[in-house]
Amino acid sequence: MVEPWVVRQWMYRGGFVLICMTALFFCILPLEVGAGRWPGPDLMLAFAFTWVLRRPAYVPMLLVGLTFLMGDFIFMRPPGLWAALCVVAVEFLRGREGMSRDMPFLVEWATVSVLMFGLAVVYRICLGVFMVDHTSFGLVILQQISTLSVYPLVVVASTFLMGVTKISPAEAEQIGYAR
Repeated sequence: MVEPWVVRQWMYRGGFVLICMTALFFCILPLEVGAGRWPGPDLMLAFAFTWVLRRPAYVPMLLVGLTFLMGDFIFMRPPGLWAALCVVAVEFLRGREGMSRDMPFLVEWATVSVLMFGLAVVYRICLGVFMVDHTSFGLVILQQISTLSVYPLVVVASTFLMGVTKISPAEAEQIGYAR
């Protein structure tokens, strides 16, 4: 018989893929109203960071890599660069999950913001080194700001609507995830 937490874990993994594919779908819709609009948030990154800080088993490294690689293909970015950087960032946060259980939200938000801006800078440096065409740095920073501004909403939606709460120390010990 399959343990109930294993079934729940696979359901949430499927839910994460569904959320990411829905976000990709809405990003490719031709909804631009005019020139000079504010860039939208990177919801895939916000959900990945939120879920890995709450339930690391729901977003395994391979799943994160494949969904972000799909985003690279859809947005015609250099294949694998943004996906690899996001996997490194998610794994960095996964390693900090044990410490983040008792972390207040403002500290979590600050950690995520530093990580997001660091990702943007490293991505831009890599694009510059290989002389790949890229957008202005201002637009990249505006997108990171919009992602950070919706991060609390993503946390609230994940926690209260989807049930992705922080893992308790007892649960971590029960499933063998205590670090």
